[in-house]
Amino acid sequence: MSEDNDQEDWFEAGVQGGDGAAGPDTEGENDPFADDENLFDEEFGAAFDSGGTDFDEEYETDLPRTDIGIQGLDDMIQGGVPDRSLMVVMGAAGTGKTTFGLQFLDRGLRDGEKAVYITLEETRSALLDAADEKGWAFGEYVEEDRLAIVDLDPIEMANSLSSIQNDLPRLVDDFGAERLVLDSVSLLEMMYDDQSERRTEVFDFTKALKRAGVTTMLTSEASESNAYASRHGIIEYLTDAVFVLQYVRSEFQETRLAVEIQKIRNANHSRETKPYEITGEGISVYQQANIF
Repeated sequence: MSEDNDQEDWFEAGVQGGDGAAGPDTEGENDPFADDENLFDEEFGAAFDSGGTDFDEEYETDLPRTDIGIQGLDDMIQGGVPDRSLMVVMGAAGTGKTTFGLQFLDRGLRDGEKAVYITLEETRSALLDAADEKGWAFGEYVEEDRLAIVDLDPIEMANSLSSIQNDLPRLVDDFGAERLVLDSVSLLEMMYDDQSERRTEVFDFTKALKRAGVTTMLTSEASESNAYASRHGIIEYLTDAVFVLQYVRSEFQETRLAVEIQKIRNANHSRETKPYEITGEGISVYQQANIF
């Protein structure tokens, strides 16, 4: 993709369908931003708040809420995440990050909303097939112009990031979307060898996502050494909510999938770690069960 082309091509192809590449410690040495204090403006500085309180305490708010659409997980969030939150789902390969994002969109689409899915990992047809296997009518939503699937090459996206982040808020607003998923921010981060440049570009891109004014979910690979941190240790500081998907192994070598809500700004939530499964109908969290 070239900036000499129409700046809206990357998005319009996702709306109109078709085949091809573009389709429908906060201090000290552990703080990755310690050397870049001027990088954050007031709006995103607030995102460093841990968010939430103990689950049994009341958190009074009149903020409109959005359900994630995952059985059991929505029960762990009292009333859903605040509308227009920027969320990230972190996990290792095979923990269901893409399924998490698709299920989040399906909930809104079934309720009559419009949605946008931007993928840097899968082809448009592969995502439609994955949704179809779960019984989610994404093909119909695309035909009804209620779902735009935008298939981008991560290198092309990095090369045109300035254009995309400038156009994204307006294009999403014109489409009328209420939910957006980007899968995955890790591939975008990998396009930059310089850590300072990576921080700046990811920060600017998350600002564009916030300006889009929709409830947004990002997926991110977890660090190999720490399931509670992203691969580059950036995105969790810029988002309003963090969901951690991980493998948990018992002393008897039994392995299960587990989810934990690391933070949700302005929303009360459970801080327990709960098991979940990926079934033929999507992700189900067993809120009443323990890991082992």
